[in-house]
Amino acid sequence: MNSIVEASNLKKYYRKTHALDGVSLRLEPGHILGLIGPNGAGKTTLLRSLTGLLRVDGELDVLGHDPWRNRVKVMRDVAFIADTATLPSWARVDQLFTYLEKLHPNFSRAQAETFLARTSVDPKRRIKTLSKGMVVQAHLAMIMAIDAKLLILDEPTLGLDLLFRKTFYTNLLNEYFDGERTIVISTHQVEEIEHILTDVIFLDRGKVVLDTNTESLGDHYASVTVKPEALERARALRPLQEQTLMGHSVFLYEDTPAEKLKQLGEVRRPGLADIFVAKMQENRS
Repeated sequence: MNSIVEASNLKKYYRKTHALDGVSLRLEPGHILGLIGPNGAGKTTLLRSLTGLLRVDGELDVLGHDPWRNRVKVMRDVAFIADTATLPSWARVDQLFTYLEKLHPNFSRAQAETFLARTSVDPKRRIKTLSKGMVVQAHLAMIMAIDAKLLILDEPTLGLDLLFRKTFYTNLLNEYFDGERTIVISTHQVEEIEHILTDVIFLDRGKVVLDTNTESLGDHYASVTVKPEALERARALRPLQEQTLMGHSVFLYEDTPAEKLKQLGEVRRPGLADIFVAKMQENRS
């Protein structure tokens, strides 16, 4: 099976910033990758390089092409919505559908209208009359109506309320993701996408801090609510993180034998956000 993305030692340096500092990744068809990192971690730089909007050093192959040299070919099978994406304010939503019908051979107007019908956006309204959230909804309807092998979403639900964010990710799974398409999602709302991810990459200061499939997280990370009498033993096992929550001491461990952890207190699988915070703290310590 051919990979969708092959990246090796990607680098992008600015005068005072290493936006990408030796990033490597491989992404297979039918996967949903979560790209997680703080502001300035290099997420948007990486996504822009995948779509040929930015030239980077290193080896990069997207759908069998160098995206910088063959952007037109790559974008036939890639759909991308950026966190700073804008739509022409003078146009009506339905006019943009007509434009996309002529521009993109893989765009389905019927599919876009179906997505939009689930929102409060009137297709006859001009973009300049819509709220920020409505503009995002219209843009998402257009992007998700493109039959692409690779869908790249950079903060896709930014500006949307909680109800629509949940609806969007449900529709993404039920009506867009078919087990063969590949999706990359960059977002700060880790808890909202954790349940749909097959893979995750943590980025910090242009470097990959963690690259793994989500199924294996439970094999490597554990959260323990430590009994008071076991605190010193718990610290001796060198946790990634120690914090107090509602009067309880909660420790996060990486690759620590389960039999040792069970002696300390209640063991559970940590959430992706907990692991992210702990790995960021470790990386910056």
